[in-house]
Amino acid sequence: MVKVVFASFECAPFVKVGGLADVVGSLPKFLKKQKIDVRIIIPLYKKIDIKSFKLKKLEKKVLIPISNEIIEGSIWEGKLNKNIKVYFVENKKFFDRDEVYATSEGDYPDNPLRFIFFSRAVLETLKAVDFKPDIIHCHDMQTGLIPAYLKTLYIIDAFFQNTKTVFTIHNIAYQGVYSYEIFIIAGFAPYDFVPEKFEYYGNINFMKTGIVFSDLVTTVSPTYAKIVSSLHSEGRGLEGVLAKCFSEGKFFGILNGIDYDEWNPETDVYIKANYNLNQIDKKFLCKEELQQICNFEVNKEIPLYGMVTRIDPLKGFDLIIDILPKLLTTQNVQVVVLGKGKDELQKKLESIHKRYNKNFRLFLDFNNPLGHKIYAGADFFLMPSNSEPCGLGQMIAMRYGTPPIVYKTGGLADTVEQFDLNTKKGCGFVFDKYDSYELYNKILESIYVFNNKELFNKIRTNAMNKNFSWDNSAKEYINLYLKILGKNLKKKK
Repeated sequence: MVKVVFASFECAPFVKVGGLADVVGSLPKFLKKQKIDVRIIIPLYKKIDIKSFKLKKLEKKVLIPISNEIIEGSIWEGKLNKNIKVYFVENKKFFDRDEVYATSEGDYPDNPLRFIFFSRAVLETLKAVDFKPDIIHCHDMQTGLIPAYLKTLYIIDAFFQNTKTVFTIHNIAYQGVYSYEIFIIAGFAPYDFVPEKFEYYGNINFMKTGIVFSDLVTTVSPTYAKIVSSLHSEGRGLEGVLAKCFSEGKFFGILNGIDYDEWNPETDVYIKANYNLNQIDKKFLCKEELQQICNFEVNKEIPLYGMVTRIDPLKGFDLIIDILPKLLTTQNVQVVVLGKGKDELQKKLESIHKRYNKNFRLFLDFNNPLGHKIYAGADFFLMPSNSEPCGLGQMIAMRYGTPPIVYKTGGLADTVEQFDLNTKKGCGFVFDKYDSYELYNKILESIYVFNNKELFNKIRTNAMNKNFSWDNSAKEYINLYLKILGKNLKKKK
């Protein structure tokens, strides 16, 4: 049986900031179904409820050298889906905080030290619990040092003699670029500070490190893999490194899936009425509840647009803020936004909310039950991200019969097909020039479809018929695991 450990800074339902948590909390369930022995390691944050998740403290410690200090960590154990072991690394200094990465004022200044501590703690935790993995699957730049540690400081450690690494890029915008001092604090040898390895314009780049030192690199959609390895605007300085990986057959794009057990309108406990394709009229009861929550006029003839996202420039909020006043004054629509993020953007949205509170509602929160209600209750889902590696929101929305409106990029391009008014094929609305005028026109197009009940029912049916289960993606990951383990076995012969 192949043994795999996921190393991540987030994992739903324990702690979530963005889509990374959903992937790490979902994919292992489907790997387990395929007989992979999978476990997960994450930090033990202040916000993780030890009692409700029934975590137990193990009588084991990890000792991590950082600079001239030895920092101690404790290990806790819990379960995901009742059958997947999750290890939590506890350290009050680094993880006993209200947020995961940052406050509204900005990133925690000691984030690089937190990432260094966790990366080494992952390896020491595996030794402490005696789980010898075939694969360590590292997620995003916070774990980018793990492949490097295995091929430098831990290269003579017999425990990891046959361990391979997979590094997944969830969002290349967050790379973890820090000073040479951080490189030294991390414990690496100065002679390795060269462009082929760690060095990145005089700094260390945690994401580049993960890419260079891992055995395979993946990202979360085929289109995103192509653009980040070919366009500077998307690769953000790492396009050359990724192009080299691509040419060497080391870089793959695998589309994320969604957990159909959690995101299922037939069984969802958070929504007013359960429904499926044959009972889609019940969806109005969910819309009615959402209109009441938002203090909107309860009227099934008014199109309702929902947005559930991190409030971040990457999510298209420049376009949203630009068009909202005009949209809310010239069209009979309702708009609800749920999310939390950049202070500057939040203030702009709050200002719009104050002026247009009859048909615009803003919830500055990460509220999972309300998120479910928006996916089910909205008529359309707004997701005009200017960069979206994969995106889960558009898939979840389609699962609930809520056609998305998206910009053609990354995973949005791979999952949302423009609805054709003549052939009646397609499941959403797609604009291919990143411009507020283009987004506004797509919303007008959606209003036209909404007012034509035949077209509206057809696009909702098309959306609900799409299949974004994790099953296929899990098999692709397993094939990659076997690929690098196969290479290893050939070397042994």
